[in-house]
Amino acid sequence: MINKELLDILVCPELRTPLTVADDELLAALNRAVAEGRLKNRGGERVDRPLDGGLVREDREVVYPIQDGIPIMLVDEAIPLSQVTEGKA
Repeated sequence: MINKELLDILVCPELRTPLTVADDELLAALNRAVAEGRLKNRGGERVDRPLDGGLVREDREVVYPIQDGIPIMLVDEAIPLSQVTEGKA
């Protein structure tokens, strides 16, 4: 999916903290929210394409989407994870 060497140099553009690859469970939850039309990015736009993957910020507050194998590393394109993790322990 994403080259380990690239992952090692990428950081959150907002906080400059490390990123990890979203696991299958989180990716499935994000894509369910996309299919239900309830996922929005930080810019307030609805996410209407399923994600190929995602890069999760160290604090697990946001995920940067991966589309067509390319990480979208823009702050406004980040997706707040509270939309899919609320109520989970």
